[in-house]
Amino acid sequence: MTTAAVKTPLGVIASGGDLPKAIAESARDGGRAVFVIALTGSAEEWVKDFPHEWCGLGEVGKLLKALKGAGCEEITMAGKIARPKFSDIKLDWKGVLVAPGIIAAARKGDDGLLRAVVETVEREGFRAIGAQDAAPGLLVQEGPLGRLKPDAEDEVDIATAFKIVRTLGELDVGQAAVVSEGLPLAVEAAEGTDAMIARIGTLPKHFRGQADKRRGVLVKAPKPIQDRKTDLPVIGIATVRNAAAVGLAGIAVEAGGALILGQKAVAEEADKLGLFVIGVKP
Repeated sequence: MTTAAVKTPLGVIASGGDLPKAIAESARDGGRAVFVIALTGSAEEWVKDFPHEWCGLGEVGKLLKALKGAGCEEITMAGKIARPKFSDIKLDWKGVLVAPGIIAAARKGDDGLLRAVVETVEREGFRAIGAQDAAPGLLVQEGPLGRLKPDAEDEVDIATAFKIVRTLGELDVGQAAVVSEGLPLAVEAAEGTDAMIARIGTLPKHFRGQADKRRGVLVKAPKPIQDRKTDLPVIGIATVRNAAAVGLAGIAVEAGGALILGQKAVAEEADKLGLFVIGVKP
């Protein structure tokens, strides 16, 4: 980000989940003013702690006017958007103009949809930045977060899972996979990481680890095709707890390509539950 831009409020276009709040709080804690565009139907009540404006997905004109009125020059998008039926979206005048392009992009997948939204905002003179630039303290660094590290078998599983994630990412499928002793146990699709991990608990015990003998790793990494301004993999305390509940040995994420919400708390929880959490260079 430019020095001039830092003096202006950061515009956070927020949908669901913990990430938008973490970005807004991190930027504010770093001394930067924050203005939130809360997407109706997705964003949560934490936005009341910041200057904000509620906007529907089709209210593009209202969104742009609010960002300009707040003095924003840089914006970032974050959170989970439940893909709606486009026939149900109420469009304002600007929304009518940009809707055909966004609908066409959405048919190409989530990344196409997000890129189209970012391009729409950038055409109005704003500069889109990724969460890693808006809140660099959330970015995963290389190495273990806690006291535990993967053993040789875990490292083989990590390498295999990274290959799976990158291959699926080329098809815009997901950002996560679980591998145990060389066997893929699950891959992420539309259900999300938490639901994917939960499926592992339904597998026969001989396929997966147990609390007294953990095995298998969860790997998360960006899709090769995705725009890192819009969507990086995220883990938090819930991810650690879910992985522990199904007997996994640990979690590996791409260093410099993933975000951790509450890194200190995540490291402490992983140590308590007996899992490693590590950032791995691709």
